[in-house]
Amino acid sequence: MSLVKLLALSVLLCSLGVAAAARADLPLAGTMKAIDGKDVDLGSYRGKVVLVVNVASRCGATPQYAGLQALYDKYKDQGFVVLGFPANDFGAQEPGSDEQIKAFCSSKYSVTFPMFAKITVKGADKPKLYRVLTESADPSGEIGWNFEKFLIGKDGAVAGRFKTRVAPDDPLLVTAVEAALAK
Repeated sequence: MSLVKLLALSVLLCSLGVAAAARADLPLAGTMKAIDGKDVDLGSYRGKVVLVVNVASRCGATPQYAGLQALYDKYKDQGFVVLGFPANDFGAQEPGSDEQIKAFCSSKYSVTFPMFAKITVKGADKPKLYRVLTESADPSGEIGWNFEKFLIGKDGAVAGRFKTRVAPDDPLLVTAVEAALAK
């Protein structure tokens, strides 16, 4: 192999390594526990449009579960998924066990989108998923309350952040979901 070809191959391999390293900080990396305790590879959601939501059963925004389910039902066949992450970080509004949360979501709101084990979504103990979401979203910063939403595009990058007051049927969120699905 000529020196020029060897250098070109070396540059290509280095650039691929840089691209892989940059993608390692995308939110859909690693594993998280599903609400039933099974490990879920977040990478299995790459290529889909994903709405990540920190949820709580005893919050004034808890009725958003119905809207999240409706949004999921409407767009799931187009490659959209909602991921629910129960958290007890705000006003102790998610005190139950994973089993209690699962039963509540199923019986009260007929939730069929993926739910995960209860986690911490702010502070030093938050998992990598939420660290990457809160650092790379616009605006960046800690989550302010339950039912904050992060939209992740098919490319795996954060495409939007929506505060609690933005309901799942809000035209702002629906338009963002549709735009991400169209890409």
